[in-house]
Amino acid sequence: MTPLTLASASPRRRELLSHIVKGFEVAPSGAEEDGPATHWSTAALSNAVAKACDVAAKRPESLVIGADTVIELDGAILGKPKDIDDARRMLLLMSGRVHTVATGVCLRRLADGTFCRFVELSIVRFRILNKDVVDGYLSKVHVLDKAGAYAVQEHGSMIVDSVDGDVDNVVGLPVKRLSLALRA
Repeated sequence: MTPLTLASASPRRRELLSHIVKGFEVAPSGAEEDGPATHWSTAALSNAVAKACDVAAKRPESLVIGADTVIELDGAILGKPKDIDDARRMLLLMSGRVHTVATGVCLRRLADGTFCRFVELSIVRFRILNKDVVDGYLSKVHVLDKAGAYAVQEHGSMIVDSVDGDVDNVVGLPVKRLSLALRA
């Protein structure tokens, strides 16, 4: 059986992957990520490929999964907030609006040349938020390590009105599509 490696330190990705695969290793990548200057539509896939290739170079027999999630609003990437004030600003900016969550995924194994990549998109509509709702949300959820300053799986009903697409994608790993790719 081919070893499987997740090139991510994200506990959310680890948990999601464990729903479809038993017995994988975790080896966080040290690859440099593209920043907000990169167009949002290519950033997630570019970062996923960089992560997978970085770890695959050290584990050529393993099938490595690299993933990266970006949030797009008005054509720009909303990254991880610098601090709580920045998180508050991001959440209020998304209030009552729709944004896109794009997760790039790359499967890479050097031993046999396996190279599969894709991007999954989900559309998220936020509720109309006010400062009290945002502050209540921020008091319940640690958001400084989350793109867009929110986690749909943690008290998401306070701020998210609807998700069109794979909710797991919004969390950080499109499990259904990844499962199909792993089977192929």
